[in-house]
Amino acid sequence: MATATEQADVIVLGAGIIGVSVALHLQERGRRVLLVDRGEPGAETSHGNAGLIERSSVVPYAFPRDLPTLVSLASNRSIAVRYRPAALLRMAPWLARYWWNSAPSRLDRLGRAILPLIERCIDEHRRWTTAAGTEALMRGEGWIELYRTRQGFDVATRGAAELAAYGLNYDLLDEDGLRRLEPGLLAGSVSGAVHWRDPVTVSDPGAVTRAYAALFVARGGILKAADAQSLQHDNGTWRLSADGGSWQAPEAVVALGPWSNDLVQRFGYRFPIGFKRGYHMHYESAAETAPRHPLCDAQAGFVLTPMRRGARLTTGIELAGRDEPSDSWQLDRAERIARRIMALGRRLDAEPWRGARPCLPDMLPIIGAAPRHRGLWFAFGHAHHGFTLGPATGRLLAEMMTGAPTLCDPAPFAAERFLPQARVA
Repeated sequence: MATATEQADVIVLGAGIIGVSVALHLQERGRRVLLVDRGEPGAETSHGNAGLIERSSVVPYAFPRDLPTLVSLASNRSIAVRYRPAALLRMAPWLARYWWNSAPSRLDRLGRAILPLIERCIDEHRRWTTAAGTEALMRGEGWIELYRTRQGFDVATRGAAELAAYGLNYDLLDEDGLRRLEPGLLAGSVSGAVHWRDPVTVSDPGAVTRAYAALFVARGGILKAADAQSLQHDNGTWRLSADGGSWQAPEAVVALGPWSNDLVQRFGYRFPIGFKRGYHMHYESAAETAPRHPLCDAQAGFVLTPMRRGARLTTGIELAGRDEPSDSWQLDRAERIARRIMALGRRLDAEPWRGARPCLPDMLPIIGAAPRHRGLWFAFGHAHHGFTLGPATGRLLAEMMTGAPTLCDPAPFAAERFLPQARVA
């Protein structure tokens, strides 16, 4: 006897911070939502980050354009950016577009496009904090950017002043002022720092994502294990096999992060997604010497963050294929420098965690309708800001899907910017 097909209003594919946020916002607008993932919520890229809700990141991460920096990166000895030579050749067209979009005039336009989402990032997280029970995981004390040389600190001081128009709150700290906030720093290790006070930080980003998913379920949402590749399009209906059952809905949302192209290419789409891979490791840290804020060594390119599981060291960018074998080079060298700054104990993880940030060459995510299929929606490509922008993205897409006024202009995030115009199926 055939199993009856269950009905939903929307199928959301991917239970990372983006997909969970989309599901919650659609649920709040009266939609019956099926949220699916092959694993538990928040187990991939949403888990392995520095735990920042980065309200102060008002300028996109641009491709370096000054010759000294480019020469330094070309040596492939930078902790901040490392590359696999073969991957660099494959990514050359993507990198060229990234470089082109990083010109000052274009960067300013792209930054203004995403700024409304950045400005809303903390408020959109906080709409669920009490209900999801995540207050104890979130701290409103900002993060600190460290500089080990006076020259680097002077450059950072000028850079912070250039952001005055954005109204960000920050303090410039000499070594004494920094040690009052971070008494565990080793003497003489840092010349100065910028304390960005607007961001919120979390001590377990994966747990926050799981708590949001649990809130979705507690409110009547449906969470199932499923392979997104089972999605089918049949006479205007989206069908999916999930947890042994069959589901259908008039609308579906692809929020699969670095795996999004794997699915959408089956429907004739392929987007220029590049991967900025990153690693993390946890370390034992005594209470009196542990970091009290996330500490970013801006010159070396890593972040040391207090987490529930000790101190987490998160590396910068590795340009490589999404699924290529891990390389511990960046993490090992970042650890050496981190141990000169702060006393760290033994490693707590058997192996470094590795993830892949999905990045588009114009530094903006894709948020909006699929141009060739009615009822198919996209939400992916958030690069460094997936955890920061998850709830704001969920709100924007839910507003678009329900025909409500949107919190900002969605046009800059449209999929059409990478695709020729085509008839909707």
